[in-house]
Amino acid sequence: MIVFGTDGWRGVIARDFTFENLHLVALATAKYVKKNFPDNPSVVIGYDTRFLSREFAEETAQILAWQDITVHLSNTFASTPQVSYHTKNKAVSLGIVITASHNPPIYNGYKLKASFGGPATPEQIAELEKELKKIYKNPPQFKFKSLKDYIFLKKIRLFDAKDSYLRYIKKKINFEVINKAKFKILYDPMFGAGIDTIKHLLPDVTEIHDNFNPSFGSIGHPEPIGENLSELIQMMKTGKYDIGIATDGDADRLGAVDHEGNFVDSHKVFMILLKYLYEKKKKRGAVAKTISLTSMVNKYCESQGIKLYETPVGFKHIAKLMSEEKILIGGEESGGLGTIIHIPERDGLFNALLLMEVMAVREKSLKDLCDELDEEFGVHRFLRRDVHVTEQQKREILDACAKKPKRIGKYDVKDISTKDGYKFFVENGWLLIRPSGTEPLIRFYAEADSMSKVNELLDEGLKLSK
Repeated sequence: MIVFGTDGWRGVIARDFTFENLHLVALATAKYVKKNFPDNPSVVIGYDTRFLSREFAEETAQILAWQDITVHLSNTFASTPQVSYHTKNKAVSLGIVITASHNPPIYNGYKLKASFGGPATPEQIAELEKELKKIYKNPPQFKFKSLKDYIFLKKIRLFDAKDSYLRYIKKKINFEVINKAKFKILYDPMFGAGIDTIKHLLPDVTEIHDNFNPSFGSIGHPEPIGENLSELIQMMKTGKYDIGIATDGDADRLGAVDHEGNFVDSHKVFMILLKYLYEKKKKRGAVAKTISLTSMVNKYCESQGIKLYETPVGFKHIAKLMSEEKILIGGEESGGLGTIIHIPERDGLFNALLLMEVMAVREKSLKDLCDELDEEFGVHRFLRRDVHVTEQQKREILDACAKKPKRIGKYDVKDISTKDGYKFFVENGWLLIRPSGTEPLIRFYAEADSMSKVNELLDEGLKLSK
């Protein structure tokens, strides 16, 4: 069965993610669109730099056109935020991105975007999956025309996803103050869809890994976390740059490195942007965070009287809230966040620029901003470990968690949340254990008041099933 996980459907190319399976998903998408948007069924389709992404996108477009849906197809690779922006801007029924985001190169995937410009809601995904089940029972003969034929018939319309998106970004970020600061910036698009973007906004940026490479070269795994950014970090340690930034395979997640070469995790980025929006830009609204994001958010919202929502992991839960009410900022541990001044979508490039705006306006380095967080909230350190497991090992680990142990190593468990996986709260820290929704692994997350305690919690979490 094709299953939509935390962030769309993903599978190993040629084994799970095949043209045959893609036909079924595309047809289910077409059925969903025609049923829910009968007056003007239309979609935007974009794709990343992965192997066969363009071909998968074109075939998806052909099936939708065959079903009499107007398709706006990106004329080259596009980031997920670009597709989300155009889904809202063109007022279409749905957006589709052929991407496996941060997954290794053997994967590809299929993300859905709602008309409000963010990830499709859990309810929308559930409805599409119902259509998919019906098609499974009685799959049709797929008899669609060529791409060229549908372009001639104007059922498929090629468009530039980049230019108007970049023009929009220029209106939202204070480039005057960034340019005045004369930051020396190092950018790593990780061979992903962020290639050929930032130089149109900040021409003097130095870039690495900015060529087309579907295997993601030496990186292998285009997720902007510390262990995957060794070259960026080493270059930052030379002292030649003020900030290092990285975006993942589809450019919706951000990784940041300070001028000393220290990786700045997404928890700190979230807090820096939250404080800037609330205190300097005087923006107002509730805050939304996934269960895996830092407890600094809880402390800040409580101190300021800000309403806080906590959701399971997956930005689709955050985006749903952003589409329903006024959310100042919403995000997750994995480097993705959305703000009230942008579309309700993760956007690695936008958030990197906003982070530079904070540095410029406050006349502080990224390290200074992080040190401020330690002073205000106390030390908060975080680490995540991803462990590949068999189905049996996964069951054993989750069964051990379900027994609700009273201690994690030498630490008493004060509370347990089962909102998504199992989150064990201890004195000045927590451990979260949950199965990944995008890969065959268990994720172990820990936050505490020292790095040694973080590693201790992670080590003890790994022992739970033994």
